Formats: sequence, C-alpha cells, structure tokens
Amino acid sequence: MAKHRSVADMFRDRVKTTPDLDAFYSPTGGGGWKTWSWKTVGERVELIAAGLRDLGLEDGDRVAILCGTRVEWLFIDIAINCAGAATTTIYPSTTPEDVQYITADSGSKIVFAENDGQVEKLVAHKADLPAVTRVVNMDGPGGHDGWVLSMAEFEEKGKARRSAEPDEYDAVIDRITPQDLATLIYTSGTTGKPKGVELIHDCWLYIGESLVDMGILTTDDKQYLWLPLSHSFGKMLEVVDIAVGMPTAVDGDLTKIIDNLASVRPTFMAAAPRIFEKVYNKVIQGAKDGGGLKFAIFKWAVSVGKAASKEMQAGREPSGLLGIKYAIADKLVFSKLREKFGGRIRFFISGSAPLNRDIAEFFHACGLLILEGYGLTESSAATFVNRPDQNKFGTVGIPLPGTEVRIADDGEILIKGRGIMRGYYNLDAQTAETLVDGWLHTGDIGEIDPDGHLRITDRKKNLIKTSGGKYVAPQALEGQFKAICPYVSQIVVHGDKRNYCSALITLDEESIVKWAAENGVAGDYAAIAESPKTKAMIQGHIDTLNSELARFETIKKFALLPEDFTIESGLLTPSLKVKRKAVEKHYMALLDSFYGDAMADL
Repeated sequence: MAKHRSVADMFRDRVKTTPDLDAFYSPTGGGGWKTWSWKTVGERVELIAAGLRDLGLEDGDRVAILCGTRVEWLFIDIAINCAGAATTTIYPSTTPEDVQYITADSGSKIVFAENDGQVEKLVAHKADLPAVTRVVNMDGPGGHDGWVLSMAEFEEKGKARRSAEPDEYDAVIDRITPQDLATLIYTSGTTGKPKGVELIHDCWLYIGESLVDMGILTTDDKQYLWLPLSHSFGKMLEVVDIAVGMPTAVDGDLTKIIDNLASVRPTFMAAAPRIFEKVYNKVIQGAKDGGGLKFAIFKWAVSVGKAASKEMQAGREPSGLLGIKYAIADKLVFSKLREKFGGRIRFFISGSAPLNRDIAEFFHACGLLILEGYGLTESSAATFVNRPDQNKFGTVGIPLPGTEVRIADDGEILIKGRGIMRGYYNLDAQTAETLVDGWLHTGDIGEIDPDGHLRITDRKKNLIKTSGGKYVAPQALEGQFKAICPYVSQIVVHGDKRNYCSALITLDEESIVKWAAENGVAGDYAAIAESPKTKAMIQGHIDTLNSELARFETIKKFALLPEDFTIESGLLTPSLKVKRKAVEKHYMALLDSFYGDAMADL
C-alpha cells in the first residue's frame, strides 16, 4: 500500500516535514552553488503550478519539457504533477522533426523550452502542433503573437492565479490518484518512431518508497545529479530525492563533472558506464604518463588493491601482510583518486548499460564502490540494484522489494510489479506484445544465481548467430575490450549471419591524441585513426582479447572509424548508449567489405 496518493502528495509532505533542510544546489556561474531549501522549492513549485492552471491546464493534461539537466527542470516537472497533469519529457538534442512528433503524439498543451534555440524547433512546426496553446521560453523572450511567453510573463500569471485561487493547489493535489498518469517518456529506439511509455504516479511512489525502505540513502547523504532528466534514470533520482529528503546538486554540464564533484563533495552519484570507463582510462593513462617509479608504484598498488577487493567481496577485511600493503597502497595512490571525487563517496550507482566487471573491481580496489543496477523505462528505471552489504560484481543485484522476476524458456527476463508501465501511449498492439498477463518482457537475456542476483548476458535481439550456427553475445566482448584497451571510446561487434566476427572501433580522443604525440603519429583524430601505427597498437589489444575467447567469438577484422559516435549523429542515445542497428546501417558498406573474400552465406 502506497504511503502517499501521488508524487505531488509526496512532495507536499516533504515540504511540510522538512521545510528548512537543503533540497537542491544549483551552479551560480562563478564556481559557487545556490542553496534551495524544501520550503523555497515548495513556493517555486506552487507558483509554476498556478501559472499552468491559469493557462487553462486541466486534470490529466500533458505538459512537455524540452530542456537540459538543470534545477529548473525539476521544479517544472514537480509543478506539472502538482497541477494535476503529466510531464512529457523531450531531450534537448532531439531533432525538430522528432520534437514535433513527440509533442503532437503526446497531445501536450504547453511546452517549456529552455532557450531560443529550443523554441525555434517548435515555431518551425507550429502548424503541426494544434494542441499546443503556449510555449514558455525559460531563458529568453516571449513573442510569436503571444504563442511564446517569457518565464517572467508566465510567473506573473502564476502570481495572479495564486491570489485569486489560494486553495486550488491543495485541492488539485488531493484529487490525484495513484493510477493517474505522471510521466510520459518517449524511448529513443534504434529504428522507427519513439514509443511513449506511460508511467503512473504509483510507479514512482513504488520506486521512492522502496529506496526509503531499503535504507541505503538518508537525509545525511548528498547527491550529485548530472544525468539527463528526460531519461527515466534521471527522473528516478528526482523521485528518490523527494522520498528520502536528501540534498542534490544539479548540473548537466558533462565537462564539469570532476570539478563539481570536488567542490560539492557528494556521498553518491549515479552514472552511465561510459563515465566510469572514461575515468578508468584517464587514470591509467595518467599513471603511464608518470613513467618509471610512479607507474611501477601504481601497478603495484592496483595489484594489491585487487587482491584486497577479492577479500572484501568474500566478506573478509584484508589482514596480515595484505592488510599492511593495502594501507600503504591506499595512502600512496587510492586516497588521491578518492579526493578527486570529493573524498566522501560512499558508493556510485551504475545503470543504463552493462558495466564491465574489471572496471568495477578496479574502482573497488581504489575504495570506490560501484553498485550496478538494472531497469528499463518501462519499469520506471529501477528494478534490480546491488546493495552496499549485498553486492556482487558482474550482476545487477536483487529485485526491489515487491518486484517479481522469472526467466523464460529462451532466457528472456520477465518482471512484474508496481513499477511496471501502464502501457505504450496509443499503441495497444505494442503494449500487448510487451505486457503479457502483467509480465513485462524486457528483451534482455539473463540468469539468476542461487543468492537471487541477476546477471544480464545480452539483449535478446542483439545476440549474434554466425553462419556456422554459433551464438555470440556482443556486449560481453565489447565490455571486455573496453577494460583491456585504454584508448577505445566505443566498439561494436558485428557478425550476425556472417562466418566470423568483426568490429567497428572509435577512439577516445583525449587518450589517443596523447598517445599519438608520444609515438610520432601526426595529424588530427581522423589521421591518427588512419595511421598504420595506431592500427598495429589496437591490433595488439584485439589479440589480447582474442586470446581469452573461444575461436568462434574472436574478432578477425576491425576498422578504426574516422570519428566518434555522438548523439547529434544519431549513433548514440541521450543516455550514451550505442544505437547498434543505426551504426551497422550507417557503416554497412564497410562491414560488407570485411567479408568480401568469404564464401557467401547460403
């Protein structure tokens, strides 16, 4: 039974219970942070909710947010729910055509756009957005014959409405039920139009209440939040923040993560694996650059740390000679890395894509625990998570309390519980395919160990079956290679219906430029990728990977691409996952060339 009737009810209760505690911090622009108490946030939310009702918003309507990660996104999202409506989330990187599609398909009546550039995406398709009555320009002026309002103009409407209807805010919240729609998130699929995932208030109440009941976070914790709030992972962290009542520093600028961690000094942060991979590569490269004694000490410390990690994973503290060595390694190496993250991290949470076990164990050796979790947009992001006292590397943990799980005959993971979506918006056929008798068919392949921990082995549709009839799990190979090669940014293993596996590889620009300078390779990124020296170096890492694989899994050919995958190119999702099908389609001519000398598949 839910403790609250809605996210709005939970937020209102949070403001009443802990009005003077810090709720959020936002960057001031000069390196400092502005503090928002729960009381201040409550006043801001109430004003925005009043403005929405003044613009004609009614119970059950949709309001879109087209904006990057910033504290105002959170205020607007909470206010939309407190005004009795549901939020349609749109990534700021979304093309004008997809902005039009999502806004129109969702039936959103009002859109909050971050700036003039985002407003123009809407203005360009105004004729195709008949349901949109107003656009609010968060950082710019109004205009377009009153269709666009500035934030100041919008807030004036809120003030007037609040004066005229002082009891409306509470009355609207009191009408919201657990089954009402709270959030409409359009999944960024690799092909076709995105599907709107309907997440009701009870989905988010379940996530928030479960994290509170698990007791792994308290008001003494501090979160650093940079993830896209348009993604279910980011939205989940917002709800957890309200449920727990801890403060959160919010800044979506990826280039400032390390600097912000040092100044904010959080106790935990959630991230996609790509962030941990980049830090891992940078740390190793930095140690190598130190050369000589410094690199020797680093390698010794890591070997000691990994031995200590094995002991801790087995539930034992490092003791004896290992304990002494670990203390020395910590003082010389690991403590310095922890300070870069602010020195107070209790744990990280990794989600959105698989985290390589070697990378998780490296961080653990450094005294930085990464708890891997798993969920889908369709399951409100959080379904499984490792706990600090129940952590198993290589798994995504155990289910949240009340979530049921079973493995189908073909290995597919099926889940059921309060966190599961109501369905896909206006897509009954797709809903019926994905939700069968209340069980969500995840499309992921996995297994559950005797202790109840789930291990994801691959995507059901991503499994490669070579022309020789052998099954290969590409994500596993890709994760292994990222742990072996510090110069890789992305790798896509290909080979379905082919007679062997090949790979497309992009390079981490910062690491490879430094390597190139040290190895006499001149030119820009594309020239470095084309260099025979670079190819030979990567071939060495491929050979190391192949030595650990069964013969049918080995990568026989690869190409270094002239540019990295980006969100703008359509080859990465906003949560930094590779769009495998899109990559294969874009580079199909190159992939075909790998197999030109092979016998045609029959």
